[in-house]
Amino acid sequence: MNSYIEEIKDALDHIEITSENIGSINYTDGINELVRVFRVHKENRSGVYLCGNGGSAGIAQHMTADFLKNGGIFTHSLYGQTTLTCLSNDLSYDYVFSKQLELMAKAGELLVAISSSGESENIIKAIETIRKYNGNVITLTGFKSNNRIRSMGDWNIYVPKEHYGIVESIHNIILQQIVDQIVETDGIALKIEKDL
Repeated sequence: MNSYIEEIKDALDHIEITSENIGSINYTDGINELVRVFRVHKENRSGVYLCGNGGSAGIAQHMTADFLKNGGIFTHSLYGQTTLTCLSNDLSYDYVFSKQLELMAKAGELLVAISSSGESENIIKAIETIRKYNGNVITLTGFKSNNRIRSMGDWNIYVPKEHYGIVESIHNIILQQIVDQIVETDGIALKIEKDL
C-alpha cells in the first residue's frame, strides 16, 4: 500500500503540462491556464465535451456533471446508451464520439480528450472532428511519452506512468482541481433553496 501511494506521489511530481502557444508549463501555472480556458467557455456559454473509454469514460461522465452542476459550464454528455450502441453498430466503435461531434459541435467549442494510453482511435477521430469546427482540445494521457494523442491538443497533460489506475486517478484529480478552483472563485452554479 505504501509503495502504491509513493508511486502516485512520484507521478504527481512528474506531470508534464504543455501548451501549443507557451510550450512547457509548471504545474501551478498549467492548472491556472486550464482554469482560464474553462472560464472563457463558461463566460461565452460555449459547449464543452469530454470523452474517454473504460475508466476514462467514467471520469468523462463524472466531470461532465461536475463542470455543469458545480462549475456552471455548458457540458454535453457523449454517453447516451442508445446513441453509443447505435453508432457502434452502424458505423463502428471508432466513430462513437466523432460522429456525435460532427452533428452537434459548434465553432470554437472545447473537447477534453482523456486516454491513458494515448492511442485510442475513437479519441483521435474525436479530436480531428472538433478541429474541423475550429474547436480547442485539452488532452490527458499517460503511458508512452510518444503516444499519438499527447501532442494533439492545444493544452496537453501527460502522466509519465504505465499503470492504468495511477494515470486515471491523476487525470481525475486534475480535472477535479480545475472545477474546484472555479467553484472557489465563482461559487457553486446550482444551488437549491430548501424551505425550512
